[in-house]
Amino acid sequence: MAAQASSGLVPGFPADFGWGVSTSSYQIEGAVDEGGRGQSIWDTYSHEPGRTARGETGDVSCDHYHHWQEDLDLMADLGVSVYRFSIAWPRVMPSGKGPLNEEGVDFYSRLVDGLLERGIMPFPTLYHWDLPQALEDEGGWVNRDTTQRFAEYAAAMFERLGDRVDHWLTHNEPWVTAFMGYIGSEKAPGVYNDWPQALRVSHHLLLSHGLAVQALRASSAASAKIGLAPNLHPTRPFSDSPEDVKAALTWDGFQNRWFLDPVFKGHYPEDMLAEYERFSFEEAVEEGDLAVISSPVDLLGVNFYHRAVVKTEPNSPYLGLTCVPTQLPLTEMGWDVTPDGLPEMLLRIKRDYGDIDIYITENGAAYPDKWDGGDIVEDPQRVEFIARHLEALSQAVAGGVHVKGYCVWSLLDNYEWEKGYDKRFGLYYVDYPTQRRIPKRSALWYRDQIAASRTGAA
Repeated sequence: MAAQASSGLVPGFPADFGWGVSTSSYQIEGAVDEGGRGQSIWDTYSHEPGRTARGETGDVSCDHYHHWQEDLDLMADLGVSVYRFSIAWPRVMPSGKGPLNEEGVDFYSRLVDGLLERGIMPFPTLYHWDLPQALEDEGGWVNRDTTQRFAEYAAAMFERLGDRVDHWLTHNEPWVTAFMGYIGSEKAPGVYNDWPQALRVSHHLLLSHGLAVQALRASSAASAKIGLAPNLHPTRPFSDSPEDVKAALTWDGFQNRWFLDPVFKGHYPEDMLAEYERFSFEEAVEEGDLAVISSPVDLLGVNFYHRAVVKTEPNSPYLGLTCVPTQLPLTEMGWDVTPDGLPEMLLRIKRDYGDIDIYITENGAAYPDKWDGGDIVEDPQRVEFIARHLEALSQAVAGGVHVKGYCVWSLLDNYEWEKGYDKRFGLYYVDYPTQRRIPKRSALWYRDQIAASRTGAA
């Protein structure tokens, strides 16, 4: 059943439900040349002419590196109990391997301590797309050796932060890294239509995930929980034509099953292996890889924004397929608002992969927010968006899905990758020239939702 539009508070969540917010390192930290941080592929990519809107970069962004205590206070004001953030690999290990940069490690150590002091669970992601440029110069994720470097980096973080962090994510949206980075060129490193490289990257990302899981189990933090956070989209054909029906099935394999099946079933989907045979994908897979990839995890992060409606498009580099918007109004990203797709996806995960604990690690929307100089930025569309998705999420909870928490993307307006700074997702409006944070109506609504859910009033 489709979720009904509402901006009232949403019932149906247990008192200990993990209410949270999400960010990522390159999108908010700034300070790209401070504290011993090395260069990342996004520093390189964003400075290449024509890659990003208006040539904008993450050099300063929200300057969270200097404003982190203020930002943690914003979270405390909201009443969140979970903060899902990412560690910048080049900040803690500038060349991607070798000795740690103690200044960088100390930044995240202080961040973790500050969260715990405020009663907020740190939920770090090890990789949110900012590969050290030094590793890219050696082949990046195309190079199998990068999987070992990632495992070493992960082990170092478990050693240094694992005494205080008991929930981890390995990769954020590996689909984006592999396919938007090597097929569509919209994301760093910006390669266009190289399917053999893209597929090799996808396998290496999954392999590095498995190696990191094994590194955690071998560490002093072995009891911690770990998983990964793919972006998942239930698929629909654009029409009833046989071509579009097949397109939707293929897109589901391309987007969803390609990453879920290896982790939870220990094999790639057969239909996609047949699809990719022409790209010699299986040459990238070595004996024992899938056993590593399917190392048991404790949780799954789900990034959900919209359902994918798919049709054939011969000029598309993505297997001749494309996703199309089907209903108005769209978000500023041009995406449908389809909250009923969330329980559809979660119930499908329960059916196909079992009763794993799930965190909604990203859900949110960009809208054309404007600040008029007042104390609050009005964003009724975002309030409606979050409320409808929480209503939909409560249906999944009622359906027996083990949903442990929900994180809004994002705490702050931030650098939206190649889109630059005009796509605002935040609960707090950021006035970039002054670095002032102004609460949006959605922040106040979310604060009230959290408070009410804990008292049983919602």
